[in-house]
Amino acid sequence: MPLKFRLGVMNFLQFFIFGAWLMTFSAYASKVLNFSGAQIGSIYGTIGIASIFMPTLIGCAADRWFNAEKVFASCHFVGAIMLVLASFTRDPAVLFWVFLINTMCYMPTIPLAGALCFRIISDNKQDVVRLYPFLRVWGTIGFIVALWVISFAGLELSPVQLQVAGIGALILAIYALFLPKCPPLIGLEHKSGLLAKLGLESLVLFKTPRMAIFFIFSILIGVLLQINNTYVSVFLHDFDTLAIYKNSFGVTHSAVLMSLAQFSEVIFILAIPFFLSRFGIKKIMLISILAWVIRFGLLAYGNPGSGIGLILLSMIIYGCAFDFFNISCAIFVDNETPPQMRASAQGLFFIMTLGIGGFAGAYGGGLVLDAMTQSVNGALFRNWNSIWLMFSSYALVLAVFFSVLFKSKVSSIKN
Repeated sequence: MPLKFRLGVMNFLQFFIFGAWLMTFSAYASKVLNFSGAQIGSIYGTIGIASIFMPTLIGCAADRWFNAEKVFASCHFVGAIMLVLASFTRDPAVLFWVFLINTMCYMPTIPLAGALCFRIISDNKQDVVRLYPFLRVWGTIGFIVALWVISFAGLELSPVQLQVAGIGALILAIYALFLPKCPPLIGLEHKSGLLAKLGLESLVLFKTPRMAIFFIFSILIGVLLQINNTYVSVFLHDFDTLAIYKNSFGVTHSAVLMSLAQFSEVIFILAIPFFLSRFGIKKIMLISILAWVIRFGLLAYGNPGSGIGLILLSMIIYGCAFDFFNISCAIFVDNETPPQMRASAQGLFFIMTLGIGGFAGAYGGGLVLDAMTQSVNGALFRNWNSIWLMFSSYALVLAVFFSVLFKSKVSSIKN
């Protein structure tokens, strides 16, 4: 079996697992389990909690003690059990702990999947720069396929979506054991000091004002990303309380509608080199923040009927909002940190964005939802117009402060 195909399958399954529940579970929790915004936010907040420390710990284990492919397989095996268990759990407090264990196992596998690709490609004397983008696109395809499977199978408001994710995790756990062997390359004796042993050498970057500002904005923009991941599905399914929208495609197949954002990702990934070469990294980052302003503003006035065009446009804008920030930041980190700590700095960026920012976005967003929810004749109604405009205003404030405070010595991609 060709190496490119084997690693492509790994990436497909890696993000199929996430796509099977990330965008749709919140609607199930809201509409079926009747969880509050804070309860939904706390469950999605486990993504942030796990992202703060688990990638570093699991990465150290794969670097120093165990074969990386076995660590990867073990994480997915435990995650599979937790996902299936979560599908039978109805209590929000218990579900929080089940999801925490699941995300503690899953989140480290995102950077570990990339590390496996780089290691295996390099060991086989192939071109990483040429091959990896093709492999990563298969992850996006896996996410899209999962959304379509969940939607067309009628599982958007069903706990079975978690079982589908669990089956995907179990298949990947078994599949990973047949990947090329990746034994540890370094030992703890090659590192000195606690931060070095934990892979957190890059914390010294906070001594540089420019880098400290960058990582603070990474947290604040990570809030926007997790708000998007957690609450767009709840928003679309809330339209089923109105007879005019109840059977519309945007409500009954909201996951398919949301998958357009992933299609948009593919397009904007390909466009990044063009934009970076002409506008520079700071302007690209600023464009991404302004894209969040537009994304949430469009949702504020969109609906699955006459306003479906606004929602569709917001899905397209998402690709710019997500990719322009993510990839330009990775380039910024690579250019502005010493070679010996670039990997650690990329991990720190992951912690700031998906970890601290992710938790704040999920839980804080839930509190906003609860504050904007009213009970009318026993039914709950959320003021989504005000909710999205509040999030859009938050992004606009970030854009203003970012344009003034952030400085970058890097203007374009390295040659």
